[in-house]
Amino acid sequence: MRQPRRLFPLSRRALALLQTGHALRIATIDLLRQLADDNVIYAEIRFAPHLHQRDGLRSEEVVEIVLAAVNEGKTLYPVEARLILCTLRPDDTAQGFEILALAEKYAARGVGGIDLAGDEAGYGLAEHIPVFRRAADRGINVTAHAGEATGAKSVEEVVTELGVRRVGHGVRSIEDAAVINLLIDHKVHLEVCPSCNIQIDVFRTYADHPVERLRKSGVALSINTDARGPTDLTLRQEYQRIEATFGWTRRDFVAASLAAINASFLEESLRGKFTHSLVELSGETEIGPSSSLEIPTTNQVRT
Repeated sequence: MRQPRRLFPLSRRALALLQTGHALRIATIDLLRQLADDNVIYAEIRFAPHLHQRDGLRSEEVVEIVLAAVNEGKTLYPVEARLILCTLRPDDTAQGFEILALAEKYAARGVGGIDLAGDEAGYGLAEHIPVFRRAADRGINVTAHAGEATGAKSVEEVVTELGVRRVGHGVRSIEDAAVINLLIDHKVHLEVCPSCNIQIDVFRTYADHPVERLRKSGVALSINTDARGPTDLTLRQEYQRIEATFGWTRRDFVAASLAAINASFLEESLRGKFTHSLVELSGETEIGPSSSLEIPTTNQVRT
C-alpha cells in the first residue's frame, strides 16, 4: 500500500475560481453538459458550500445559486441531479450543524443529503458524531468518505459511529475480512473510484485495485469518477478500463448501476423510473461506453 497524496493542486486552483455566483452557475451548467455528453442521466453532485465564501457569498446563497443552475441545466440537458452538501473532517460540530440545516431547508428543492469528506487520516469523528445523530433523528440522508487515505478501520468507524449505509471509496475495506462482513451485514454501498485511487497513489496499477475482489465478496458497489476535472476522466473511460482489466460484462455493469440507484438519495418514484430504465437496458446487446447513469462523488451510474 502506497502513501496517498492528499489533494490535487488543480482542485485548489479550481476552488479559487468558484467564489462568485456567476462562476458557480457556469460551472454547474457545464457539469451537466459534461454528464450529458457522457450519457449520464442521473448525478448526485457533492460540494462544501462554506468553501465558496471568499468573495462574500453566504453558504445559503451558494446552495441557492447551485440549485438554480442545476434547474437551468436540466432544461438544456437530459440529466436529473441532486446535491449533497459536505461537511469536512477539520470542521467543528457547529459547522456541521450549519450544513445539516441547509440540507434540511433545501431538501424539497433538490438537496439529497449530507456527506463527510476531507482528510480522514488527519481528523477523527468526534466533532461529526452529533451532526450525524441529528441527521438520523431528522430523516436526512447521510454518506461519508472513508477507506481511501486510511485503512479498513476508517470504514468501520463511519458505519458504526456515524450510521452511514453508503461510503465514498471504502476500497481499503478489503484489508479486513471482518469489515467486509460488516458492509454486507449492514447493506453498505461503496462508491468506488478506481482511476482516482490510482492517481493519488492508493494503488500502484489498475490491476492492483480491489474493485473486483470487493464485487466478488458480495459488497454492493458502483463505479464512479470522483472528481471529474482533476482526474481528467469520464465515466465512459472508467467503464472501459474496468472492462479491459477485469473483464466486466454487460450484466456486471447493469448490476453496479442498479446498486447505485438503490443506494441513491432519490425519491422513490424517480428511483423506480431509473431502475426500470436499467432493467430495460439489460436486455440490449451491449452496455458500457454507449450508455450510463451517474450518481456521486458523484456516486455514478450509466444507462
